[in-house]
Amino acid sequence: MKNFLLIGVGGYVAPRHLRAIKDTGNNLVAAYDKNDSVGIMDSYFPRASFFTEQELFDRHNNWFKSQGNRLDYLSVCSPNYLHDAHTRYGLRLGCDVICEKPVVLSPWNIDALEAIEQETGHKAYTIFQLRLHPSVQALKKKIEEGPKDKVYDVDLTYITPRGYWYYASWKGQIQKSGGVATNIGVHFYDMLQWVFGPVQKSVVHVSRHDRVAGYLELRQARVRYFLSINGDHLPEGHSGSYRSILMDGEEFEFSQGFTDLHTRSYEEVLAGRGFRISEAKECIQTVFDIRHAEPIGLQGDYHPMAKYPLTPHPFGW
Repeated sequence: MKNFLLIGVGGYVAPRHLRAIKDTGNNLVAAYDKNDSVGIMDSYFPRASFFTEQELFDRHNNWFKSQGNRLDYLSVCSPNYLHDAHTRYGLRLGCDVICEKPVVLSPWNIDALEAIEQETGHKAYTIFQLRLHPSVQALKKKIEEGPKDKVYDVDLTYITPRGYWYYASWKGQIQKSGGVATNIGVHFYDMLQWVFGPVQKSVVHVSRHDRVAGYLELRQARVRYFLSINGDHLPEGHSGSYRSILMDGEEFEFSQGFTDLHTRSYEEVLAGRGFRISEAKECIQTVFDIRHAEPIGLQGDYHPMAKYPLTPHPFGW
């Protein structure tokens, strides 16, 4: 049994990590979140210590180690802009780290974290759950076994509505979340590059507080993408999140099989096969470039869902 710590236990994604720790037969020693709405812990680790101040969390962890106990892993579920600092903390505390995506917001931060890995002898992993999805793995195998010179036409649409609370939280602040492409899209960009090869060209057509649309040329794919958190963009008859990937005009079905992918991710890490942060460099560079690109506007019949009026920011920002 491994001993875990968790930072960001009050966050949206934390329950998936709590479940993964429990389902893999391990123990949560302590958790930290500046917010105290963390009753979800009762369903998994009611005896874990909890702190709302980093300093007290750190004091507890060092005391725990001083009693001859091991701290094996730190799981990082904090806001995106803190992932870098919290991963550093875990490595220097003597833990291996499992960090939610995006592992960092700027690509050069990965180089700095790799230096700390070398310094401490510990490893940092990130969550790329789509790489573990059976349909995605089957697609990657199909592309690898197919013609090496074939280039596929891919349309990615992902709409996951968010209410006005989103803009008042850290998620609505681009310097903290990285914007729509980073916060809701980084795992899709990683999946596409993992399957079709690295980015060779990137063009951004629309980049707003609630959507991003553009074009990527990968080694074996031409990708048109549209990502949105605006519920008005949902196709008629749909509610909740909408995911669609068309490959050469045919729907790629991967809507099922998402429920246990974080547990699968933990199993891979514990078996020594987890995705190291070095593997995140390409997708972090992609979303960084999208975030800093100057949109050039739509060209021709680009993507019907990208043609919605540019909705004003709900808070006037």
